[in-house]
Amino acid sequence: MDMGRTTAAQTTVETATGTTWRLRIRMDDSPGTLARITIRLADLGCNILGLQVMPVPGGVLDELVVRPAPGLGRAELVEAIAAEGCECAGVTDADVRELVEPATAALAAAGRAVDDPAKLADVLRDVLAADMVTLVPSNEANPARTEGGHRRVFPVGPEGALVARRSWAPFVQLEITRAQAMLGLLAAVRANLAGPSVVTCTDGAMVVLRPGRPADTDAVFALHTRCSTDTLFHRYHTGLRTVPRRWLHRLLMPPRGLSLLAIAGREVVALGQLIPSANGGPAEVSLLVADDWQRKGLGAALLGRLAELGAAAGHRELVAVCLPGQDAVRRAVLRAGLHAPEPDAREGVLRIEIPAG
Repeated sequence: MDMGRTTAAQTTVETATGTTWRLRIRMDDSPGTLARITIRLADLGCNILGLQVMPVPGGVLDELVVRPAPGLGRAELVEAIAAEGCECAGVTDADVRELVEPATAALAAAGRAVDDPAKLADVLRDVLAADMVTLVPSNEANPARTEGGHRRVFPVGPEGALVARRSWAPFVQLEITRAQAMLGLLAAVRANLAGPSVVTCTDGAMVVLRPGRPADTDAVFALHTRCSTDTLFHRYHTGLRTVPRRWLHRLLMPPRGLSLLAIAGREVVALGQLIPSANGGPAEVSLLVADDWQRKGLGAALLGRLAELGAAAGHRELVAVCLPGQDAVRRAVLRAGLHAPEPDAREGVLRIEIPAG
């Protein structure tokens, strides 16, 4: 029986006035059991402030927040619960400010993480009432190590994981499911696939990435006029001085696919495309970045966003057509945190792997 280092053998009386405890009591799911416990707690002078019932294998786990009578010790409380045929699975200090319905508390916590993503570990700790939550690299997380239910790993992307620990009581499946749902919601918010996102280039310039639409034809035409013939050749693999206007709608609204624009001020400074294969193969991506916006991380930002969109559509691999000796796209892929093996010069195709999760 783990009670955060407090057991029935301990005789230390723990105080008194203003103290609030969180109890987890494992009991059979049968009529009258909870009533017996509440009557016994009332006999001990405990005031029950909150109750949550969680189903667990073989019964239920009731979490009660109580204000004990002055002078009542944890050991005495544990013994009284055992006398009713139930097991106290954990006791820890609580705060009356935590007396919020769990789903409401989880939504409020998710809101804090949206406002400040750096607080994600703190938010998860609050949702789980954990002792600590730490961010570690995925290859160090060791999810198989559960420590009897007192340790849990939550992946947060391809390269990281949050490790939660709680000594006073094991995690139960209901809590784990709630935490996973919150993290899934936050991941969707971070991707924000339906709306624009803002990226910062290496020179500090702020650029908005958003899907292209038919009204952007003039701005995309202007983008092409600002590109050198070398830049256009590397994108279209033919000697263009500018793009024919009849192409513009297809560039912005490709069949089965989508376009992604990078906008600085009122100008479109880069264009990316994601076009699924007609035969079920990998989706194709392409980039066009204006000359004076190259080597600023914009290509990597576009590719990273296109990979998110591709992953949301179920793709696990993308391809980009490259000319022999052209490695700018591969460099952008690596800077975006994606993986791309060396391209086969004979094929002229760069394969881009989208990490799972």
